[in-house]
Amino acid sequence: MRGPRFKPLRRAVRIPVWGDLGIRIGLALFLIFIVIMVHWWDREGLVDNLDGEVSFLDVIYFTMISITTTGFGDIAPISDRARLVEAVIVTPIRFAVFFIFVGTAYNFIIKRSWEKFRMARIQDQLSKHVVVLGYGISGSEAVGELIERGTDPHTIVVIDPSEDRLTEAEKLGCNVMAADATRDDTLEAVRIREAQNVLVSAGRDDTSILIVLTVRHLAPDVPISVVVRADDNEFLAKQAGANNVINPVRFTGLLLAGSAKGAHIADYLGDLASVTGKVQLVERKITSEEVGKPLSESCGRGIGLRIYRKGEARGYWEKECDALEEGDVVVEVVPSPNGD
Repeated sequence: MRGPRFKPLRRAVRIPVWGDLGIRIGLALFLIFIVIMVHWWDREGLVDNLDGEVSFLDVIYFTMISITTTGFGDIAPISDRARLVEAVIVTPIRFAVFFIFVGTAYNFIIKRSWEKFRMARIQDQLSKHVVVLGYGISGSEAVGELIERGTDPHTIVVIDPSEDRLTEAEKLGCNVMAADATRDDTLEAVRIREAQNVLVSAGRDDTSILIVLTVRHLAPDVPISVVVRADDNEFLAKQAGANNVINPVRFTGLLLAGSAKGAHIADYLGDLASVTGKVQLVERKITSEEVGKPLSESCGRGIGLRIYRKGEARGYWEKECDALEEGDVVVEVVPSPNGD
């Protein structure tokens, strides 16, 4: 839309184009076949003004000119029964075939043109959306978890160069774009400055860090989370502008170490990480009513674990948590709505 290097934003349709076309053509041919059989059955009520004999080829010919309302007059119904068949059976089928062809024209020309226009409008008006750059294992798991947590898939934009991966994202209802996420014009096309969050999982650390640099250059204030797999690249990802750097290898090590210290620690950590568990971690800004209260009294059904004040983390046992201040961000553990 804004350049030839990528395809415009798109969203899955319920039935593939060729499947829809095949269904329509098949239905039209079936209705025409019915009319041919009716005319052949009632051929004695027809007259051929040329040779006086109605053959099967004449029946096919008469059916086609009757269905298309051409009506040359060389073959015509003459008996009362034949005229009744034309009025009661053939005419409704004629209308049905007509509407099938009109509907096909609408669907493949008008509707699809409208859909392209609508998606272009959506692309130009994207706001408060989640942009997922890379739809490999981590990216697809993140999208699935977002949807489980209640995020509308229509507010998720997935960018990946692989059409096969994008097909899976389309099935979930996400907006997708086949493009290179390291390019400025790609990110500008999905209004990266207006995004609520950006999740980066390109599969390679060097590519992911390059994407983070590009995103941060275009959108200085958008929160960025990135997946890296090498420990020495975590610092580089932070320097590139990532707010959150996630190392799946390190997290796996934490789970393994936790399981060595207690049979249920790894289970609880997995519970916290997934919305399908009994508990989940929630991050939120405090309300005006909570200012001045201790962290232990501000979390309602949850349990406050730490606060973030001016970019620094403070645990619930530290004195800073005795009185919350305006602008504090609370991390708390709460019962999951999907838990037992």
